[in-house]
Amino acid sequence: MNNTWWVPGGPIFFYTGNEGVIEAFAENSGFMWDIAPEFNALLIFAEHRYYGESLPFNGNYSKDPHKLGYLSSEEALADFAELISFLKATIPGADKSPVIAFGGSYGGMLAAWFRMKYPNICAGAIAASAPVAQFTSPCDAFGRIVTSDFTAAAPNGTCSQTIRSSWAALDRVADKANNTGLDWLNSKWKLCTPLTSKSNMTGLKDYLSNLWTNLAMMDYPYPTTFLAPLPGNPVNAACSKMLGNYSTDEELLSHIYSGVSVYSNYTGQSTCLNIAEEDNIGADMWYYQACSEMVMPFCYDGVNDMFESKGWDLEQFSKDCKETWGVEPRPNMANLIYGGRDVSSASNIIFSNGLLDPWSSGSILKSYGSIVSIKIPEGAHHLDLRGSNPLDPVSVVSARKMERKYIRKWIKQSNAVEKSRRYNFNKS
Repeated sequence: MNNTWWVPGGPIFFYTGNEGVIEAFAENSGFMWDIAPEFNALLIFAEHRYYGESLPFNGNYSKDPHKLGYLSSEEALADFAELISFLKATIPGADKSPVIAFGGSYGGMLAAWFRMKYPNICAGAIAASAPVAQFTSPCDAFGRIVTSDFTAAAPNGTCSQTIRSSWAALDRVADKANNTGLDWLNSKWKLCTPLTSKSNMTGLKDYLSNLWTNLAMMDYPYPTTFLAPLPGNPVNAACSKMLGNYSTDEELLSHIYSGVSVYSNYTGQSTCLNIAEEDNIGADMWYYQACSEMVMPFCYDGVNDMFESKGWDLEQFSKDCKETWGVEPRPNMANLIYGGRDVSSASNIIFSNGLLDPWSSGSILKSYGSIVSIKIPEGAHHLDLRGSNPLDPVSVVSARKMERKYIRKWIKQSNAVEKSRRYNFNKS
């Protein structure tokens, strides 16, 4: 909580916490801090249950399904409603304050859903990069956007083609006799945990797929440290390391490793490549939510995208979830509860999307009444929620101006309703 610019009666800017430690999102949502003085706003960043330090059962939940059942978006939204009600009742001058929700990614989904489910508490929401419709979007759309980012980063699409060729090259190297190929990978890629058989290749490929995706998501025009320390325009930076001719699989994979190092070791402080390393935000419990309620289909064909061909197999996914978490996926639940792409009955929500961001494939890209869609062509994952930077593209500067305009409108609407309510109460 920050009350530096707070004036009693001013609005409450409320961040609906994501799948991770709340400090990571408070530090990377500079837009809220930038505009708080303009609105005399109180800043609140609420941590999502089961993440960061907000752990039930003294933190001893492990993977016990009897305890993990309390981890859901519905429970988190109810937490936020309880928290705001408590704060408004205990902070002098806050009882009539309009509440504007902010969130990015899953936090953006929660911000939108918070306005939908608790309009009596939340006056409006900025839902940045919020894939509320990812559950029913074409499973291949996400990978195609990642691929287009890498294709545009080098002449003739050579960067995405290099990555596309790397999957088969990894298999051929792993197949070499007497583990000579695996030994070469262990040495050249400086793997913290050496590969001992070809079966280990699945984990390495999963790591690479996530890494290329994260680079696309974090493709900001300036250096950041959100998921990992990265240079500005990290997709371009990685692709610049992967250019050049190659005549052998080993030469190709040497190029790939150079690109990987932009994400895994930009600071130069890592001594080995740890493919089991988590990101910087502490999102470990997201995998349970992805198995239980946030079931988002992903698939790749290796032709229209740069990933290894892989279909969406709900049956296998369900088996894996049952084995790992003891939970059966509910693939239709999120759409049933929140409506997915049908936001026609909602109001006062901005869905902002950077078109470099693969998650835009599952967001709201059209405006409906007081549901406003803002597209940011040069924007990556919730760039508009980040603080102002001299390197910001014009499109994100314009997006923030529009967001401020609507925030002011929602505050005026809420204050007018409250004034009318008090007048009618006193009159009666």
